[in-house]
Amino acid sequence: MSDVLDSPEAGSTALRGSALRSAAYFGGIGLSIVSTPLLVRSLSVGEYGRYVTVASLMNLVAGVTEGGLNAVALREYSTLQGDARRSALRSLMGIRYTLSVAGVIVGLAFALAAGYESPLLIGAVGAGIAVVFQAIGALLTTPLQGELRFGWLSSISLVSQGLQVVGIVALVLAGAGVVPFLWMGAPITLATLVMTYVLVRGRMDLRASLRWAQVWPLLRDTIPYTAAVALNVVYFRVTILVMSLQASNAQTSYFATSFRVVEVLLGIPALVIGSAYPILARAERDDDDRFDYAMKRILELALLLGVWMAMCTTAGAKVAIDVIGGSDFAPSVDVLRIQGLTLAATGVSVAAGYGLLTLRRYRAMLVTNAVALVVTIVLTLILVPAMGAQGAALATVLTETVLAIGIIGALLHYRPALARGLIGAPLIIAVGAAGVGVALLSGVPALPALVLANVVFVAGIVLIRRVPPEIADVLRRKAPGG
Repeated sequence: MSDVLDSPEAGSTALRGSALRSAAYFGGIGLSIVSTPLLVRSLSVGEYGRYVTVASLMNLVAGVTEGGLNAVALREYSTLQGDARRSALRSLMGIRYTLSVAGVIVGLAFALAAGYESPLLIGAVGAGIAVVFQAIGALLTTPLQGELRFGWLSSISLVSQGLQVVGIVALVLAGAGVVPFLWMGAPITLATLVMTYVLVRGRMDLRASLRWAQVWPLLRDTIPYTAAVALNVVYFRVTILVMSLQASNAQTSYFATSFRVVEVLLGIPALVIGSAYPILARAERDDDDRFDYAMKRILELALLLGVWMAMCTTAGAKVAIDVIGGSDFAPSVDVLRIQGLTLAATGVSVAAGYGLLTLRRYRAMLVTNAVALVVTIVLTLILVPAMGAQGAALATVLTETVLAIGIIGALLHYRPALARGLIGAPLIIAVGAAGVGVALLSGVPALPALVLANVVFVAGIVLIRRVPPEIADVLRRKAPGG
């Protein structure tokens, strides 16, 4: 079934898969719109800040210990066959177990050393268990991604989101505090892990191998990439941890509410681009021309997606904050208008990162992410005391811009021809800026203003002829049945 990666239909299948996974993701967002406001409003501003502090700590652990292993596993699945593939996947599962458990232990040690109260420590244990289950389940999806089985991937995502909604509603009705909300993820992630295992049994299982002769080649090849991914996760989330020590609970909550919106949207570029990654990995192995063509198209699509998300977030900030937190979190609106701009840079940096991963140029990613970590710490320490949550948002925008420039520069250094994928950047950014300007200056209510911004953006992209031809082709064709 993995031969679909070599077929002429692979590209259109990936694009339809991107659309399907994005639709499922937005469906999950729709479900969270039902549940997240209930969670936020059931806790006080201060209590929500404590909840976010622990949740952010464990999300940081999850991101750091993920270490890019899922992308490496997908590359190995797409380029290896038979016993070599099975050996690589079992070794990666062994690394997954080790990193996830060790990371949770370190996170709990940090919480203890930082003086977290006993209830928060208990909650951190539950959140840590969820981190381990989620990491294992994510690695198990490798065969589904490598075989472009996007329907099942989307179903797993929706089931997980649905269970979270049910859990939040149940806990809100029960009048639960912070600790039960932090423990809620453990049974949910276990349920989705079991569902995934049933789907991939026979192609990938839970058995692991830590034989040094098998593990070391993978580690030697990917340690720089793993470190780069870890630094990326740290730099983007370290701001909340710094604020928890440097700013008031209220300012932390205002930034955390804004970050919650941005964090949800951050997953979209990886979903869209990740759908095409198996094809990219196979093309790099077999056909340089096909790789260059695919990478150029991915860069342009990522740029369009990133600018569109940044425009929607900036223009629709009031809508998002009103839904999530209500009037108590009104200061988060201006924070989100600043922080939402990071999404434009994130889109292209994710795409370029996949390109460097495929070319195995890990050290370039490591250096750029290390620079980004230093930049975000310095800027957060400087801007938060003077500007509070808005200063933290500005720090993330500037840092993500620095990272995007570094990663794109590295990719173009190795493959200069890929610059054509970004040739339309100035015009696309100008169209996005026009959409924001129309929305904020129109004087109409927030929701109609957001709709108006999207009308301007779509019309502008069509006018400057920057709609990728593959997307237009897919839209004209009827998707095959079955």
